[in-house]
Amino acid sequence: MQYTRETAIERLVESYSAYFNITRFEGEPLSLTAICEFFEHSERYVISRQANLWTANCEEFVYIFDVAQLTREEFERCRDFAWEDGQKRAHIGPGHMYTYVTPIFICDTCREDARAAIKKSRIYKSFRFSLHGWMDFHTAAFEVTSNQIVTNRSGKCVEKVLKKVLFNKKKRRRFL
Repeated sequence: MQYTRETAIERLVESYSAYFNITRFEGEPLSLTAICEFFEHSERYVISRQANLWTANCEEFVYIFDVAQLTREEFERCRDFAWEDGQKRAHIGPGHMYTYVTPIFICDTCREDARAAIKKSRIYKSFRFSLHGWMDFHTAAFEVTSNQIVTNRSGKCVEKVLKKVLFNKKKRRRFL
């Protein structure tokens, strides 16, 4: 199926809306169209909640950018914005397990220097030697004209999601 940027973004946001809190933007200076936030809290206790054995808080922040032509400069500007904003949104402390910051670029074309920058990007941060968890940076770009997906090494899981959402032939049904 051939997509436009708008239809690809709508399909992606619709699929994320099942599990993520979605905030839409229009006319943002960095071509940000949506932020998708996911929070999960798990814990194990014995008999009562006061006897807590462990707690794990997991978070993921997905930033969807709409760019006509993705250049290295645009990628770096959006990457830095997503990383800084993700650090502000993260709840770091006891019980924090991980936070994933994931900018996804939907573009008509992607220049070679931007592709190389995406593939080389690696940002990772641990808190108190990973006792308070870690943050990892996943990124992907979907080139609409050629239906190509480019990711960094950590973003291979995002590539699977994009392929499943954008190239799955079956009609999706949402149950409320």
